[in-house]
Amino acid sequence: MKILRVISSMNPKGGGPCQGIRNTIPALQNIGVENEVVCLDAEDSDYLGKDLFKIHTLGAPKGPWAYNKNLIPWLVNNASKYHAIIIHGLWQYNSYAVYKAIKQVLKEQQLQIPYFVMPHGMLDPYFQKAPERRVKALRNWFFWKFIEHKVVNNATGVLFTCQEELLLARQTFTPYKPKNELNVGYGIVEPPQTAPHLINAFKAVCPELKEAPYLLFLSRIHQKKGVDILLEAYYNWITTENISQPIKLVIAGPGLETDYGKSLLDFINKHPVLKSHVFFTGMLSGDSKWGAYHGSEAFILNSHQENFGISIVEALACNKPVLISDKVNIWREIVNESAGFVETDTLEGTIKLLKSWQALSLEDKQIKSKQARQTFEKLYAIKPTALKLKDTLSAYIN
Repeated sequence: MKILRVISSMNPKGGGPCQGIRNTIPALQNIGVENEVVCLDAEDSDYLGKDLFKIHTLGAPKGPWAYNKNLIPWLVNNASKYHAIIIHGLWQYNSYAVYKAIKQVLKEQQLQIPYFVMPHGMLDPYFQKAPERRVKALRNWFFWKFIEHKVVNNATGVLFTCQEELLLARQTFTPYKPKNELNVGYGIVEPPQTAPHLINAFKAVCPELKEAPYLLFLSRIHQKKGVDILLEAYYNWITTENISQPIKLVIAGPGLETDYGKSLLDFINKHPVLKSHVFFTGMLSGDSKWGAYHGSEAFILNSHQENFGISIVEALACNKPVLISDKVNIWREIVNESAGFVETDTLEGTIKLLKSWQALSLEDKQIKSKQARQTFEKLYAIKPTALKLKDTLSAYIN
């Protein structure tokens, strides 16, 4: 089986979908599924040559729609080489181009190439309702009306990373009538096991923490992630509960230089008690990132919307229970597997997350840690998720 992935960009700095592709393809190659990628990046992009699979770059796109005149002709000329095509993401030219190219191939070559859409959470109703997204929501409505509903409803199937994403997608746009809704799951590669050099790498980034136990938030510093609510909840918790030695809070991720990030620093300055309890590290990667996971007691992400949350699954893989909101789409799985705690994405809900973790005995925390790892192995390890994707696609490929 040979699959073509179509995505706007494979630049690793974009994270998200392109990282998911990089996670999945090697595991698929090991079970006989060959993958290639076509993307709209410059042909001299500095990331090229670092992956073990073929990436076709067609040149940098133009405008916010990421238009590239080369994509449809390339797809028409090459579609017959593949058993199926997967579109990654919506709202940009790559999804429309696949839809048009597939129609053209059918008409001119009498070939029916199955194609699938993997929206990566882009059909979540949150993005149409969030006040700060009004302009983009209006844009998406027009795009859906004139383009994307044809792309989605004519696809062989829509691929979802979890059941909650599948259910939420039904609430956002009309007409929404996909031929097949397919929950294929999502996986990550096995992280490095804990080791002194990883812990030391993190300590070098955050020396103020010393040996204190801490909760880890690792994601973008963005309003959607609910960091402001997390800080307020943490402040209320340590000041109203009269906890003599509260667990520390480490907030790791890019975005502290933004207006939103600066507002968080202002909050810290207005409440000086937080200066010795909350630590911002900036973006972590490599050894320092894995050291942050392994050194923490638990992971916390009270996000207002999270399609899957790779950082959550990375925490599970490192034996760390997760404290998350019910707006993280894998919350059902976390509850079912007892891999952490789930509450609402409100101030009250976030305080409950902190209290729930604090109330556990050392023995109960150790049990939760084992359940976290078991959840990763059962649901999110890369090998079983790759096999599930292969089996799903095979059912629709002649």
